[in-house]
Amino acid sequence: MAKQSRGEATVDRLLTAALEVFATSGQAGFTVNAVTRASGVSLGSLYHHFGSFDGLAAALYGRCLEQTYGAALGALSRARTARTGIRAMVTTYLRFSQEHPDIARYLHGSAYSSYLAVDADRARGAEPDHFPRVADQLRRWVDSGEIAPLPGPLLEVLVVGPVAVAAHRWLATPEDIDLAQAARVLSDRIWRSVQA
Repeated sequence: MAKQSRGEATVDRLLTAALEVFATSGQAGFTVNAVTRASGVSLGSLYHHFGSFDGLAAALYGRCLEQTYGAALGALSRARTARTGIRAMVTTYLRFSQEHPDIARYLHGSAYSSYLAVDADRARGAEPDHFPRVADQLRRWVDSGEIAPLPGPLLEVLVVGPVAVAAHRWLATPEDIDLAQAARVLSDRIWRSVQA
């Protein structure tokens, strides 16, 4: 196995183990020792690839962000109209959260998300920041007049904010929110908030 492939495999093993440790042990059990033990990777190797445990946590956040937004943005990009695009993104984001609760829990409930300001480049990973990609996907419908010409960051808050809060609330108290109902209601409400 080539050196680069071994390095990528080690990174993947560390990130996979880190998510498993967080899922089974929560924030309190999410430690460098637990991750190295679960992954079978040495502490030196972890530091070699991530610089610190915070760097690993930020990289895991970036991976979870990429997986969640990758699914939602993929659905958005395949839509033919702005309204169906909003519905597809909302539904896919919430379905992904329900099908991958460990990823959603880390994304929405990890104290390590606060490290994004410090370690933003690592959290973003190889891809550019995901939030401007939401605005980029919606831009075609702003240009066609289907969506109101709002500043990109505000448009992203209107579209992503309610969905992320719904997922967060579901993770905290699943009995309080029905994600299928949330997808239906939020799709229509978000659409009304951004339509031209």
